[in-house]
Amino acid sequence: MMVERLQTFGDIPLSKPILQALSEMGFEEPSPIQRQAIPVALDGADLIGQAQTGTGKTAAFGIPVTEMVNSRFQAVQALIVTPTRELAIQVSEEISKLGKYRHVKPLPIYGGQPIDRQIRALRMGYQVVVGTPGRLLDHLNRGTLRLQHVKVVVLDEADEMLDMGFVDDIESLLREVPAEGRQVLLFSATMPPGIRKLAQTYMNSPRSVTVSRDELTVPLIEQVFYETRESIKVDALGRIIDMEDIGQGIIFCRTKRGVDELVVALEARGYFADALHGDLSQQQRDRVMKRFRDGKSELLVATDVAARGLDINNVTHVINFDIPQDPVSYVHRIGRTGRVGRKGQAITLISPKEYRQLRLIENLIKTRIRRQELPSMADISERQAENIKNQLIKMMQSNRLGNYRAIVGDLLQEYDSMDVAAAALKYAIEGANVDELENKEEPLYGNTGAAAGMVRFFINIGRIQQIRPQDIIRWIADQSGISGSCIGIINIYDKFTFVEIPEKYAARVQSCMHQTVIKGRKVSVEPAKARENSSL
Repeated sequence: MMVERLQTFGDIPLSKPILQALSEMGFEEPSPIQRQAIPVALDGADLIGQAQTGTGKTAAFGIPVTEMVNSRFQAVQALIVTPTRELAIQVSEEISKLGKYRHVKPLPIYGGQPIDRQIRALRMGYQVVVGTPGRLLDHLNRGTLRLQHVKVVVLDEADEMLDMGFVDDIESLLREVPAEGRQVLLFSATMPPGIRKLAQTYMNSPRSVTVSRDELTVPLIEQVFYETRESIKVDALGRIIDMEDIGQGIIFCRTKRGVDELVVALEARGYFADALHGDLSQQQRDRVMKRFRDGKSELLVATDVAARGLDINNVTHVINFDIPQDPVSYVHRIGRTGRVGRKGQAITLISPKEYRQLRLIENLIKTRIRRQELPSMADISERQAENIKNQLIKMMQSNRLGNYRAIVGDLLQEYDSMDVAAAALKYAIEGANVDELENKEEPLYGNTGAAAGMVRFFINIGRIQQIRPQDIIRWIADQSGISGSCIGIINIYDKFTFVEIPEKYAARVQSCMHQTVIKGRKVSVEPAKARENSSL
């Protein structure tokens, strides 16, 4: 057995029951947060762990909690506080797996579940309680939850709890845990003043552990973006889904209405998608999450708020159908994939006017997001060819083609059999309205007096501001991310400048440049008038 060879977790010595559980769970090496946090926690010190979802932080506190509680003592010895019921359930499940061979029993407690059932469960005796602040406080006030034997308190995603207004509840809970011998483990992606104050008040000389942003998001997540028009955005998404090997994916939309509309559009195209947003009842939300976790729906379409606290390990792709307005939201979104040791891909769809928002995200994560061309129908057909052949063979073997044979019989009297079969196949895969997406996007700019394939822009800054061609090239390249070598003719006059940009990058350049500040002046970037209408 693997556990016989596994004496330590990385270089962290642990008990055999915990090592056996880790082996069964597929853990081989600790993640950065686990490597730093577990020894500190086992040492009994208070801990502040700065880490986001997806770094393995649940095991970073779950392992020491499971090691430290006495499984023979039927009283609550560890209290784990989480912002959402989903996270409470997921943390409880992980503690249950970690504590399997130590016989440690966790109990999740949250709103939306009958309180009588929770009261009966608490009477049975659990060593670890995981719950949301409001419901924990409710049990405390009823006298059904007793904390006098609690030795360790974990505050998970503390900044989320601060945002959701739970600080007073957390303080009420902490005041009920005996201060003598109490250990507090606090985990938070960010450290706003409210969290620092909480730490100063209730923690004793806490030791800090921080996982860098690089370790949080970038290494195992491939990040790409596709440019597309709003009118064909859903069809473009369908092509991407068809081309990618998506096991399970989360698609983010900006609004609840956007989520509902996209789910309808995806289902109409034959994809298994479920909506997740704030208008769902708790029962509906639980049903959606169960379907997704069980693999019965391949795509979860969600808003940012609805996705808070989700901790799903098998997400292979995160797709930003709408680019997030807040760059920090992008980091949280893509953290849903590439979980502990797994690879993931983050895909973002943008329109030409959204390049500036993309630049802000790139500046935050200090990484260039790679542009990819939308897959053509030829690309998709090639990928699906073997699958299509197999499906056709099955249909022919089923011998239920009577009506269709009559149609084909009529066509074969006038057309070549190969053309009839190919047209039928194309119709089945691409539908009747494929031409709109297949055609190149219509030009956004008319005649600007530029060379073929280029767009000429007018910029209201010139020699008076001591602008040189190299300034223009560097400015455009830095802001838009295009290569300076592809920029065309630059004409600088006293008060304005003309510059030619390849047509495929024109909208991106205008989006990134317009209304930005260069040499202390807010500049305007507009398509130039055709030369024949100008004296220049």
